[in-house]
Amino acid sequence: MHNESAPIKDHFGRVLKDLRISVIDKCNFRCTYCMPKEIFGEDYVFLSEKELLSFDEIIRLAKMFAKLGVEKIRITGGEPLMRRNLDQLIADLAAIPGIKDIALTTNAVMLSKMAKKLKAAGLKRVNVSLDAIEDDVFKSINDRGVGSNPVLKGIEAAQAAGLGVKVNMVVKKGMNDSQILPMARYFKGKDIILRYIEFMDVGNHNGWDFKHVISKKDVVNTINQEMPIEPAEENYYGEVASRYRYKDGEGEIGVISSVTDSFCGTCTRIRLSADGKLYTCLFASDGFDVRDKIRTDELSDDELEEELTRLWGRRKDRYSEERTEETRRNRKKIEMSYIGG
Repeated sequence: MHNESAPIKDHFGRVLKDLRISVIDKCNFRCTYCMPKEIFGEDYVFLSEKELLSFDEIIRLAKMFAKLGVEKIRITGGEPLMRRNLDQLIADLAAIPGIKDIALTTNAVMLSKMAKKLKAAGLKRVNVSLDAIEDDVFKSINDRGVGSNPVLKGIEAAQAAGLGVKVNMVVKKGMNDSQILPMARYFKGKDIILRYIEFMDVGNHNGWDFKHVISKKDVVNTINQEMPIEPAEENYYGEVASRYRYKDGEGEIGVISSVTDSFCGTCTRIRLSADGKLYTCLFASDGFDVRDKIRTDELSDDELEEELTRLWGRRKDRYSEERTEETRRNRKKIEMSYIGG
């Protein structure tokens, strides 16, 4: 059995601290860079309830990961708020010894109704995906005709409930680079950190090409010309966003640059898909099927813990450091909507 006082380390000495849990593969948006309608159309077959991990199964695994050093849990999807009774899962996760922080990634459309309940259950923070503030641009991205107002109302409800809020904007040249400044103007001074994310080659259907990438440098220069910013220190080891604070004191922005910069060297994350596969990298091709091992009672808790320790110990992933045209073309990667980012 694992010695709980010593965090487990992978092949490169990276410790395990973060668990991302996808609770559903469905989403109410069809964003062109994530779940394009041509692939995820009306006839697309999503996971059945039986294929999804139950809350009990998720809790069992989360308890084991907490023993192995996990302190932070992020709930993702698809759109996690589409999973029924999500507040119950959050309450049970919050009760696990060693878990210090529970966050949720969401498009916030359903957040207005649920923010108070989620906060009461033990949720600390939400990361809201919003790729444009102007309705016409946002509607063209989500491909569902939804304007930005329901998302902004969800953000307000989250703040009113006492949840911390970050807003994530994936920036793609020709799609929404016109929104870099309008987004900054809107969120500046609102006690919300806006984070710009370089368009990444996650999955196989998002039409990624380096020519669509707006670099961290371009984002920073664009904002700095109108609203002067300066670099800020990272908040914690392994933080993926480069932080910049406004010189007038009205908050900060972040830029996540996994294309032009790599942060593999400090990656402390493992990901659990909605159907119970574990992935040690966002760009992984294959997962470790833990659902079958749980459901067949093949392993005791101690044996499963050893298995998870070995899985992390063998981890050698560093895709962003090794990315080339060839690896990008020839590697079939897990879809963003399936693994939750």
